[in-house]
Amino acid sequence: MDKYITFPHIGNYYIPIKYLIEKTTKQSVIVPPKITKKTIEIGSKYSPDYVCVPFKYNLGNFIESINKGANVILQAGGGCRYGYYAELQEQILKDMGYEIDFVNFIENNHVSIMKIYKFIKSINKRINFISYSYHLLITFLMIIIMDKLDKNVRENQGFEIVENSFKKIQNNFYSELNNKPSIIKLCYIYIKYRHKYKKCPVNKPKEHLRVAIVGELYSIMEPFSSCYIEEKLSKKGIEVKRFTTVTYLLLLKKHNLKKLLRYGKKLLKYHLGADATESVILTEKLSKEGFDGIVHIKSFGCTPEINAMPILSNISNKNKIPILYFSFDSQDNEVGLDTRIEAFYDMINSKKNNINNKM
Repeated sequence: MDKYITFPHIGNYYIPIKYLIEKTTKQSVIVPPKITKKTIEIGSKYSPDYVCVPFKYNLGNFIESINKGANVILQAGGGCRYGYYAELQEQILKDMGYEIDFVNFIENNHVSIMKIYKFIKSINKRINFISYSYHLLITFLMIIIMDKLDKNVRENQGFEIVENSFKKIQNNFYSELNNKPSIIKLCYIYIKYRHKYKKCPVNKPKEHLRVAIVGELYSIMEPFSSCYIEEKLSKKGIEVKRFTTVTYLLLLKKHNLKKLLRYGKKLLKYHLGADATESVILTEKLSKEGFDGIVHIKSFGCTPEINAMPILSNISNKNKIPILYFSFDSQDNEVGLDTRIEAFYDMINSKKNNINNKM
C-alpha cells in the first residue's frame, strides 16, 4: 500500500521536513494545511480539556491531513509532557476509527537520528546511510539558513521605509527554498537573500526599542498560535529578538543550557524542564544588556513556564525591566492582545524617553 505521510505544522519549518521525507522515502507527503481557527476547533473537540494548546493544534493538523488522505503520521515532540503526546494522540485517532501508522521519533527526550533512518529504511529499501546523511545535511542547512535570515527580519522589519518590503523578500525566499535545492544552490540562495535584506531600506534610530521574546517553543515558533505577535511588535518600531529556533533546539540547546545554568546559578540550581530554564536565565541576562522589555509567551497549562513565572516577576522587580505575559489558549482573540501590546509599548517607550532625557 502506498504511504501518504504527514507531520505537525510549525511555522515555515514544514519546508525542510517535507524535503527530507520526500527525498528519502520516495513516498507522497501531505503537508498539513496552514493553521487556522478551524485547526484548533477540530483539535479541541477531540482533546482532553486541560491539555496544552500545542497538543490541540497537532491533533487538528493530523485530522485535517488524514481527511486529505494521510495514512502515516510522524511526531517528534519532546522535552516536557509533549514527549508523551504521541501515544495519547495515536490512541485518540484510533478511537475515532482512523487506520493510521503513528511513528514517534523521540528517544531519551530527544529526536533520534537513527530512529528516523530506520523508519525511512523500512519504507525505502534502496536508501543507504550515506544518501540519508546527505539529505539530512541539506535539511539542516535549510533550517540554519531559514533561522539566520528570519533573525534579520525580526531585527529590522519594524524600521522598513517601504511597507511590507521585508515580508515580500521573505515570501520570495521561502518560495525559492521550496524548490528542493542542492547544497550549492542553498549557498547561492543564502547569499542572494542576505544581500537583498541588506539592501532593503530602513530607518533604524540608534536609540531604538529592543524587546526579547522568551517562553514555550511551540507558541514562539508557530506564529498563528501567538496571534503573530512578532509582526505586531515590529509594527510598533521595535527590534524583536527571539532565541528559540529549530537550529537552537537541535544543535545548540544542550551546550547552551549548561552555560546558562552556570550563568544563572544564583537563580536556578536545577533545570526547570522544557524551555523554562532559558526563559528565566535569558530574562536575567538580557535585562542587564539594555533590553527595554521582555515578552513571555506560553500555551495555557504549560507547567514548566508556569513554574518560571514567579522567578521572572522577581527579575522584573529587581532589574526594573517590564515583562508582558501571554498565555494562549484555543479561545484567544487578537483584540485583547493588541490592547495589551499597545499598553506595553507605551510603557517601555515612555521609560526609554525618560532615560534619554536624563542623559
